[in-house]
Amino acid sequence: MKENNIHSELASIRSLMERSSKFLSLSGLSGVMAGIYALIGAFIGYRIVYEKYGSLVISDSYTDQPMVYNQLFLIAGVILLLSVLTCIRLSIRQAKKKGENFWNPVSRRLLSSMAIPLITGGVFIIILLLRTEYDLIASACLLFYGLSLISASQYTFSDVKWLGFCQIILGLLAALIPGSGPLFWVIGFGLLHIIYGSVMHFKYNR
Repeated sequence: MKENNIHSELASIRSLMERSSKFLSLSGLSGVMAGIYALIGAFIGYRIVYEKYGSLVISDSYTDQPMVYNQLFLIAGVILLLSVLTCIRLSIRQAKKKGENFWNPVSRRLLSSMAIPLITGGVFIIILLLRTEYDLIASACLLFYGLSLISASQYTFSDVKWLGFCQIILGLLAALIPGSGPLFWVIGFGLLHIIYGSVMHFKYNR
């Protein structure tokens, strides 16, 4: 009986230490929603850019059309905004269910660890745009996003790290195979997010 009590106390101590060092209120549903937003955005982008060519391969015929890129940037901005707002809202709800505070030192460290790779990636993507290296943009998005997830994983569920590795692999494949960027972007930001979010929801949020 005493041994069982000791194990129970040790488990409680480990749980308390984990809660004080990791942000455990990430919502799996927010990943699912982010994936759905990405798929919808990819479909709209396909209609704008690729439909008339019947292919996902990049064509040079629209690289001098600023209107096309303005539309794509608007779509990307809306997707990013919706994903962030959804993640915050659902994670706040998850934190309330657990009786935790969403905005705490651990969540701030998590966000700051993500910020460095994401900001660096954003600047690099702007440089690619200025140099008209459009075929590398999707690869850069996946690579820097994957790096940000791996960096942030030390402050939350370890599953986030494996999502980051998958994003990096897709980013490298997108760079290796010319014209494949949009397809890998859809897989990484769309399908992988839906799979990851579903696993996280049924594993931690039920």
